[in-house]
Amino acid sequence: MKDMNDIPTTMADIGRRAKAAAATLSYATAEQKQAALAAAADIVWASRAKIIDANKKDMEFGAQKGLSAAMMDRLMLDDARIEGIVGGLRAIAEQSDPVGQVIAEWSQPNGLDIRRVRTPLGVIGVIYESRPNVTADAGALCLKAGNAVILRGGSESFHSSAAIHACLVEGLKAGNLPEDAIQLVPTRDRAAVSEMLAMTDFIDVIVPRGGKGLVGLVQREARVPVFAHLEGIVHIYIDREADPVKTLNVVLNAKTRRTGICGAAECLLIHEDVVDTIGRGVIKALLDKGVTVDADLPMQEIAGVVPANEGHWGKEFLDMEIAAKSVASVEEAMDHIRTYGSNHTDCIMTENQETADMFMSRLDSAILMHNASTQFADGGEFGMGAEIGIATGKMHARGPVGAEQLTSFKYLVSGDGAVRN
Repeated sequence: MKDMNDIPTTMADIGRRAKAAAATLSYATAEQKQAALAAAADIVWASRAKIIDANKKDMEFGAQKGLSAAMMDRLMLDDARIEGIVGGLRAIAEQSDPVGQVIAEWSQPNGLDIRRVRTPLGVIGVIYESRPNVTADAGALCLKAGNAVILRGGSESFHSSAAIHACLVEGLKAGNLPEDAIQLVPTRDRAAVSEMLAMTDFIDVIVPRGGKGLVGLVQREARVPVFAHLEGIVHIYIDREADPVKTLNVVLNAKTRRTGICGAAECLLIHEDVVDTIGRGVIKALLDKGVTVDADLPMQEIAGVVPANEGHWGKEFLDMEIAAKSVASVEEAMDHIRTYGSNHTDCIMTENQETADMFMSRLDSAILMHNASTQFADGGEFGMGAEIGIATGKMHARGPVGAEQLTSFKYLVSGDGAVRN
């Protein structure tokens, strides 16, 4: 693919073709979509050597740009990660088709029978950064929900995304669906993003997936409606009645399994009664794993910690670093989360169900967890096959955005010659 000279004209053409494809997809059968996704999964696996070769070019480009280790990890593809992409495609293929599902049905005394049914949104624009697997996840979920999609991957994943996209297009052919149903913007030029944000005639919703800079730009400049989360500032509150073994395992997993994902823990809130017991053990274990711990005064006597300052609260590190603060109660922990959190994912570690219920009912994060790693904040882990992102707003979609969340609804009203008095 080559950079485009006339980006506005090319983007308008992509938009027109996407809108036409969306009209066809709106009545595509569940069997067609399933066949397309199943075929795409097989083609991705058969093409894994080509995809990995393309990914090597992206890894070289990322290294030249000076991407952090966490960002390079997001970008990297190997056989295991491609197997994960294939598994996601197959899982989405096997899901029930949301389009046409009856959400509610009732009859009125005036003789009308009314059904509220799921319907596609239309054309979805997805703007994402370095994770090439988003190409497959977003393309598949949009297709499953009967939407056409315009994908604009990041400059870092340019070659990987193109290789995966080619497999999706072959899948569309196998399902006898329009090839324009899943389009990839063929340029690294950021002018294409600006065009997408203003394409109100063609795009029904924009989904940004990436860091604060990208999502903030989209939210500021988009004229098209946006599903977004700004940051994943994820907290874990360790209660005075937390189980030490569960807590140690959950915290280590939540922070270190993959530091560059939005569900990675970024701040520990530790009840003051267990700072010297559970808290000390957890912090030492994090330090032993190579995590930098920015701690407030009660924990600064622990060898190896770094004194925390105001700038550490509410910070998304996306790296081997975490903030730690002591609190006097669950109420203080919740106040801290309300002040510094991003309404993404927050967790409580406790064996006291009443305390857990308070935490989960009084906070308003999109995902709240009890005694479970925040790395589970993922549509695939929720049984959605995959996700197009985690939405933290309150309009339409919230939490993991899967195929069902990529639909709207319409009312189907039937009568038998009914007239209104």
